[in-house]
Amino acid sequence: MIEPRIIKELQNLVGKQHVLTSPEDLVAYSYDGTFAERRPDVVVSPNSTEQVSQIMGLAYREEIPVVPRGMASGLAAASVPINGGIVLNLCRMNRILEIDELNFTVTAEAGVVTQDLADAVARKGLFYPPDPSSIKQSTLGGNAACNAGGPRCLKYGVTSDYVRGLTVVLADGRVIKTGGKAIKNVTGYNLTQLFVGSEGTLGVITELILKLIPLPKVARTAKAVFPKLADASQCVNRILTAGITPATIELMDETTIATIEEAMHLNLPLDVEAILIIESDGMDEQRVNQEIEAIADICRATGAREVQVARTEKERNDLWVARRAISPSLARRAPNKLGEDISVPRSAIPDAVAAIKEISRQVRIPIAIFGHAGDGNLHPNILFDRRDPVQVEKMKKAAAEIFRVALQLGGTLSGEHGVGSLKRPFVEQDVGPVFIDVMNQIKKALDPKNILNPGKVIPGPVPGGRDLFAW
Repeated sequence: MIEPRIIKELQNLVGKQHVLTSPEDLVAYSYDGTFAERRPDVVVSPNSTEQVSQIMGLAYREEIPVVPRGMASGLAAASVPINGGIVLNLCRMNRILEIDELNFTVTAEAGVVTQDLADAVARKGLFYPPDPSSIKQSTLGGNAACNAGGPRCLKYGVTSDYVRGLTVVLADGRVIKTGGKAIKNVTGYNLTQLFVGSEGTLGVITELILKLIPLPKVARTAKAVFPKLADASQCVNRILTAGITPATIELMDETTIATIEEAMHLNLPLDVEAILIIESDGMDEQRVNQEIEAIADICRATGAREVQVARTEKERNDLWVARRAISPSLARRAPNKLGEDISVPRSAIPDAVAAIKEISRQVRIPIAIFGHAGDGNLHPNILFDRRDPVQVEKMKKAAAEIFRVALQLGGTLSGEHGVGSLKRPFVEQDVGPVFIDVMNQIKKALDPKNILNPGKVIPGPVPGGRDLFAW
């Protein structure tokens, strides 16, 4: 519990209405996009970098854990306050500070919702490409903290490719600014990229300078239905080796297709192993049209039973309906899911999917597989009911086996969701003890009292808490 005098001090810093302590409020800030849950002692909602600095100074003095939080759409329990303490809710810091059309940058606070920023710059003919599936809910600070990706990352890259500069509040309350609008900057260590992907364990991101590019004028989409998953995987490589880089190549396996059809009744085929949704975009309409037709031809030549190319914007949106329906469809099939995001070499996708299906059969638990086939980022979603201890144990066993398969195939535990709490027990298997030691040294240098999101990312004992993978 946090002492009343500290609660009073927090209220003086941000206003009484922005400090929450009632049980019902604490419950609302106790979970993220996973099924993990732990209540904080207090929720504080600052409105500026200065207020964040003051809060961190207080927390550092009193050695109180602080968990930075945006909209909590994360899928690794990174914003779950497993040690209690302060949840630092950054959603009030939601201002777009500047759109610099000359330098192709935008400066915004961490609490800006990603879709809101994308819409704002699009109105000026500019494009912010990172598009996590949670784009309508997730915030820029959370995207940077987890180095979020999305379907468009095949062509355009992930969040880290667009972060030019940051304002970060350190554990002791000091404020550091990294990077800037300059395209080239090799002065000192690249601290900007150190904080990107650190999941709030090294500092609190409060402002971001993000790179923009010209908004593509044209987008064309195709849906290809494959009786065999191996053919769909081979098709991905053939498209890329043909010199074509689509904006997206999205994969849905047979379990995912059946789940969507059961929930949405979209007339999806149930006798196939894979569907690819492929989109090409650009500035030249003729070239984009040529690309999507060439992609369609490659799909047919590689075993696609059916290829549908959208001719209108409505048809394009219709083709995306199935992909967008995955999450709500899975929710109807089981009350809980563990949404993973292993990343493997593209050539290993068939082996990874086959191995995950075998895990599903052996453990006797449903696993739906979808993801970004163009860059090998798969999302096996383990469906279960956390009220059933038997199913929970099956889920944990399946997850451990999926991680083993990813590493065995030359991949990694996470492509875009991050480590958070849920993958911590497996990190050393991926990166090795020296890597862990270096992370620990960086953590100690920037957060010597271990108050910033403790128990996340780095393997080891959880001070004052317990590992969330051992629910």
